[in-house]
Parts: sequence; structure tokens; C-alpha cells
Amino acid sequence: MGYRERFAKVLAHEEVDRPPFDLAGTSLSAMHPAAEARLAEYLGFSGSPNGRYDKFDERILKYFDIDFRRVGDIIEPEGGLAQKISPVEHIDVWGVRRRFDGRYWTIVKHPLQGASREDLRKYPWPDPERIPPGLIDKYVEEARYLFEETDYVVCAEHPVYGVLELGCWMCGYDDFLMRLVLDPAFVREFFDIILSYQKKVIDIYYGALGPYIHLTTSGDDFGMQTGPMISPAVFQELVSPYMAERIAHTKQYTQAAYLHHTCGSVVPLISELINIGIDILNPIQPKAAGMVPENLKEQFGGSLCFHGGVDTQELLRLGKPDEVKAAVRKLVETLGASGGYILAPAHNIQEDVPPENIAAMYQAL
Repeated sequence: MGYRERFAKVLAHEEVDRPPFDLAGTSLSAMHPAAEARLAEYLGFSGSPNGRYDKFDERILKYFDIDFRRVGDIIEPEGGLAQKISPVEHIDVWGVRRRFDGRYWTIVKHPLQGASREDLRKYPWPDPERIPPGLIDKYVEEARYLFEETDYVVCAEHPVYGVLELGCWMCGYDDFLMRLVLDPAFVREFFDIILSYQKKVIDIYYGALGPYIHLTTSGDDFGMQTGPMISPAVFQELVSPYMAERIAHTKQYTQAAYLHHTCGSVVPLISELINIGIDILNPIQPKAAGMVPENLKEQFGGSLCFHGGVDTQELLRLGKPDEVKAAVRKLVETLGASGGYILAPAHNIQEDVPPENIAAMYQAL
């Protein structure tokens, strides 16, 4: 069965020979560079990979018969607030200051913490008309090549951040989460500004890439380990309308399936995510409260596809290869019954995951 035929059947909730395999087909299913290097060595590859595809080691993808290939990225317009402070510290186009802590780029300054609505109106927001020259043409060339010259499922990275995550990054989590309840007027004005920016970037990005992709990602975290960050009522009132409009605006330009990433425990929000147009939910973190594969399949499996689910918190990091294989087989039997499941890790694979466990995940079937 071909990659695209398999993917189409999974979306239609039909039986397939095996679930589609994803590894680095999105930025949400990739791995730390050190883990990638160790995996390549474990599989017997040496030197740098040759070839046109540069998002991940193509030798590894072919070895495991991975169905997906990725194009595009989050877009940062030129100019504005972006600046490099040092090799380990920078400010992005939104004014968010980050410092590299040895593993991640950690936010160290929130530019709108304590801001007023008047501050929002004066703020130097990024200009979507200043996308770097030639960038979209480059993405189109890559997407057209994958679409026309290969049989892989072509996945476009969503070019914009989500409204809630940007609010939390720019104002600080405590500040913005309080405003959702105490100052909804500020939140709506902030979201209006972000949505306007998102739609302009979507016009440019998907207006060019739309015909050449089968899947697009989207990200905005709504869950913690123990439950949603915000109540279903607040989500439905303030976040959902903006997501719905962004999804609908994207789908004007492409027939691609729409995947949304939200970490953590989000069971109370899933029905609303389906209502606003999400086709595939990622990453299905099984250690988060309530994210039980059997229950998710029973409640939502008729109208939603699942992407991920292989535990990265304990199983891949601490388990043995045979334990990984057994867990993967059970997951496929559960989430993959009558289609509707894409095999992938439940978030990016970190540097402390043994290569034999990564191999076991894809060799289990």
C-alpha cells in the first residue's frame, strides 16, 4: 500500500496494512540532534547524509519506511524587534527574549507583562508583508518536488504560533491566564491583533503551498499533566472562536488534513477541537491525566484521528526494546482499530532515549 493511499484510508477510518509511520515529518515528532546522531550510528550509518531532503537524516527515514516528509516552518518577518544579544541569547520578532540554558531556549523576558490595552495599540507588531524575499519560493520548490517526484505524504509546518501560547509568552503565563478571567477585553484585543497577522501570513503561505501538501500542522498548548490549563467554558468563549477562524481560513487554500498539537491532558476540550475543524490530534501523551488510548478511541475515534501516543516520559527513555514493542502493538490495536491512527512518539524524542528503543518503536509491527 502506498504512503498516500494509506494516509487517506486512515483519515477515512478504514483498515490499512499498517498505520502510517511518522518520524520528523513534523517539528512535533522529531528528536534531539544527539539522539538522531546516535540512532544513525546504531543503524550503521556514517558520515553526513547526502540528498536533497534536509529536515532529517533521510537514511533513517528510509530504513524505517517513514511515510511523511516535511516542508516549511514558522515564519519570522524581517525587521522589527528581532535582534541577537549573544550566541546564547536573542529577542524574536514578537519581542520575547530567550536564553539558551544548555538544552532549550528559555524565555527570560515577557515584553507585555503588565501591559494595558493602550500598550497593545502602540506595540511594534511584526509585519507579515516583510517575509524574507525568496523564502516562500523555496518552500514551494521543496513542496512541489516532494508532491510530484515522491510518494510521501507532504506535511507543511504551520507558519504561525497559536493565540494562547503567544499570549502566555508575551505577557507571562501567570499574567495572561489571569487576564482570561479578569480582563477578557484585553485578551480579545490581543487575539484580534494576532488573528489579523495569522490570516495575512496564511494567505501568503498556504496560497502558495496549498496545492502541494496533504497535511498541515498547528500548535497551541492547552494542557498540563493533570488537566487543561483553562476551563472548557473559557476555552470555548475566548480561544475557540479564533482557532476556528484560523482553521477555516487555512482550509480555503488547501485540501490538506489539519493536525493540531496540544500537550498534556485535554480530554474536556477534545469535542470542541473537533467542532472547530481539527482532523488529527497530536501528541496523545498517555501519562497525562485521562489521556487513556482506549477511552479516547471510544469517545472520539469516530470523528478524530490520533497522532503520537508512544510514551516519551517513561517508556522510550527507561523501557527495554521488548517492552517498547509490546506497548506499540497494544497502542496500534487500540487507536488503530478501523484506521484513525498514525504511529509516532508522544512528543519530540529527547537526547536520553536509547537508539535501540527508537528502533523498536518502528520495528514492532
